[in-house]
Amino acid sequence: MTQTQLFSSGLELANFVVSLDVLHDAWTAIWSLYTEISQNERPSSLVKFKVFELPNCTIIAFFTWPANSKDYVQGNGGGDFVSSSTLKKSFPFFNFLCTKDNPEFSINKPALELFTSIFYELPKSVMANSKPLIITGNSLGGSVASLFTLLLLEKFNFLTTKRPLCITFGSPLMGEKGLHEAISKYAAWNSCFLHVVSNQDPIPRVLISQTGVYKPFGTFLLCSKLGCSCFEDPPTILELLMATYSGNPENQDPNLVFESYGTFVKDFNRKVIFMDTTESFDWTTPPLRAAIITQLAAIGLASQQLLQQPHNIDIDTIITKTENQEKKLALFKKQVFDPSMQLNKVKVHMAKLEWYKKVAKDKKIGYYDSYKNVSHTSDLDVVKDMKTLTCYWEELVDEAEKRPQTVGASLRTRWLFGGTNYRRMIEPLDIADYYNKGKEDYINQGRPKHYIKLEQWLIETAEPAGVPNELMKQNVVSILTEDSCFWAHVEEALISCKLLTGTGSSEMEKQSSRDSLFEFENYVYGLIKNYAVSPEIFLQGSSFMQWWREYEKIMGTSYSSNLTKLMKDYKNYDKYATGSLKIS
Repeated sequence: MTQTQLFSSGLELANFVVSLDVLHDAWTAIWSLYTEISQNERPSSLVKFKVFELPNCTIIAFFTWPANSKDYVQGNGGGDFVSSSTLKKSFPFFNFLCTKDNPEFSINKPALELFTSIFYELPKSVMANSKPLIITGNSLGGSVASLFTLLLLEKFNFLTTKRPLCITFGSPLMGEKGLHEAISKYAAWNSCFLHVVSNQDPIPRVLISQTGVYKPFGTFLLCSKLGCSCFEDPPTILELLMATYSGNPENQDPNLVFESYGTFVKDFNRKVIFMDTTESFDWTTPPLRAAIITQLAAIGLASQQLLQQPHNIDIDTIITKTENQEKKLALFKKQVFDPSMQLNKVKVHMAKLEWYKKVAKDKKIGYYDSYKNVSHTSDLDVVKDMKTLTCYWEELVDEAEKRPQTVGASLRTRWLFGGTNYRRMIEPLDIADYYNKGKEDYINQGRPKHYIKLEQWLIETAEPAGVPNELMKQNVVSILTEDSCFWAHVEEALISCKLLTGTGSSEMEKQSSRDSLFEFENYVYGLIKNYAVSPEIFLQGSSFMQWWREYEKIMGTSYSSNLTKLMKDYKNYDKYATGSLKIS
């Protein structure tokens, strides 16, 4: 990616966000709640909330008294954390944020205490509302709003419901690296959070200097009397939060800082629209750097005149750092794994495997044994398609495990059909490779993790299997065997037959082999009874039929069971393939 391909969307995003009434409506809701409380109650350390039903949206506003919030955050213990391991027992509602790569996270203790104090009063059914949902709050009330938004996102379906938007005003940072990664890992969640921060407000900056481990998430709208700019890169946000702070006597009065957000919201639209006409740049200034300078100028940190003065080396360093971080962020977004972009390519490889399966069936051997025996060049060609498909699904499973549990669940639901077909088509070929190498016990010793996960997720989401319906019977000729480990069971049954007929086997080994074969009989009979196995197992060249011939010799003509009765009548093979085989 060249420099001309990089750009910063902060200025455009700022114009887009503040030109909508939603920012004004969010602040109006907070101010209305503040006015209502101040007329009836004395200031307290509690958090208050109220639901506002507007014609175009529903707003839930959380309010905390500015002075009390400042004391709470700045006082002893204001920067303390509560870890996810502690929450698992005392307050398990955020366990879904734990992921494979990020099993631990921590939340700011004061914010969590306020949230838990009103948890059972919160209107958790608001997501069923057809109108857009705005969740907003000021100071620590903003932290509570963020936690409530996360709680709703656990049950949120982005495919059927409009996503909520959480807008905070002067909210302190809420968590460390673990919480940041749990949210930022999923762009759809991260984009639900917009944090408005005034250059006069000390609260959003307190926990940066106190601990050094707090990390932001979501988009930050930094504002000053000159205008505003948006940033989403965490290191850039931390750098600019400190660099833009305008410490003055007014900052000592929390009420004045609180009221200043109303002034900013009122003036945002006019200032952002005309902001980019106030600066001019030398034609040699790279576009990305020019955009960053414009953004910083909008929040009072840089201007063309200031940059020309030699003593402003710190500002130039901030611009360079911001530029580098924007490049890293752009490259990261470009490299993010997007399964939907690759799914059509994957379908092409699956189509090739379907054709390979059909050709092998026409040769009366089945695709499992055709691949196992490597009797044609097409058996070698299929390896490339296998590798491509396996790389895709391994990465997709890995990504699903890394994401928060709820997100992973929706991802799994969306792609589970494709993953199930892949597993049932490709795993038999991996099983063939495994046993061709002389190995044993594939299921316990050699099965790749992504197959195990795909099967586990299917079991978690699928309805219990019942009596096979007529549609299953009619389509049995084209199905893939439901148990993708079927051929591993066949291979183990062949090994058991060899142990029974071998001269070097002990009586204990032979008895174990007999028990295993009886279990295999019941297993196969159950699959056939439920029309859950492909008719290709009955092809004369298949390993299953090889097992049957060996097993029939071992057990003799006098042995009888449900499976042997079925297998001894060759007409049943064709009846099964046409869905006309009746098994009581």
